[in-house]
Amino acid sequence: MRLEAFEAQGRARWTRIAQLLAAFERGESANAAELPALYRQLCHDLALARDRQLSGALVAELNELALAGHRLLYQARTGEIRGLGAFLTRDFPRAVRSELPLVAGLHALFYGLALALALLAWLHPDLIYSFIPQEQVSEIEQMYVASDAPVHEPRDASADATMFGYYIWNNVSIAFRTFASGLAFGVGTLVSVVLNALQLGLISSHLAREGAAEPFFSFVIGHGSFELTAILLAGVAGMRLGLALLAPGPRSRVAALRAAALSSLPIIAGAGLMLVIAAGIEAFWSPRLVPAQWKYAVGAALWLLVALWLGLAGRARAD
Repeated sequence: MRLEAFEAQGRARWTRIAQLLAAFERGESANAAELPALYRQLCHDLALARDRQLSGALVAELNELALAGHRLLYQARTGEIRGLGAFLTRDFPRAVRSELPLVAGLHALFYGLALALALLAWLHPDLIYSFIPQEQVSEIEQMYVASDAPVHEPRDASADATMFGYYIWNNVSIAFRTFASGLAFGVGTLVSVVLNALQLGLISSHLAREGAAEPFFSFVIGHGSFELTAILLAGVAGMRLGLALLAPGPRSRVAALRAAALSSLPIIAGAGLMLVIAAGIEAFWSPRLVPAQWKYAVGAALWLLVALWLGLAGRARAD
């Protein structure tokens, strides 16, 4: 193969790799999914150029690109840790803010519906039994109303660790269903959000009528900031899938769905990390025997922290 033909075939790829690497240097990772395939092709081009001795200058150029790509794709563990820090303090909050209309809409739907149902349940105490089986309501009352409720009993470290694992499994399963059900043109995600709002509103109102407002709210306020926000963010990602199927634009539905899934990955990954944090708080802090005022103070601080994190982090250079 002649040098001119070889360079004509590969120049567009090499230019794109250089652009992506430069973008990563600036902290931009929106098109990260393109790089692995381009890097593999680059390595093939480099090997071919060396084997056929096409041009020393071209080999040097491709080798430099390959080294830069290798450093990025196969960075040392310390680099991975720095990458995680950059993701949490920059990429994830930016991804959340890029979906601000969906984020605001799902939060308004969830909390607005939960509050409306709580008011209805307060006025009509039997309303809860129309949606939640009486056996389940009795179990909830035993947790928060009875004087010997488990939430009031101290637990040992092994029990805390067991509950930590359970909370991760439970929270992640809820978030995954909320996300994956977006494939039903977004309807499944909306149904999941509505059902979770229904449970929160009815249960909180019922326990308040039963005189258990303090044990319930002091228990959930700490981990609720991370858990509820993460589940709603999973709903945002699910709605993005549904909207891609409903309005794919000039692309096919498969291509639009693939693009939506890739753009939602930072939100899903960040929501997963938030659920792990929520599980840790719920297992190791929420059941602690400390004054309710302390739990309310810590809970308020955590809600403020989540709001400031997702609202302000990473704004210095991009927002």
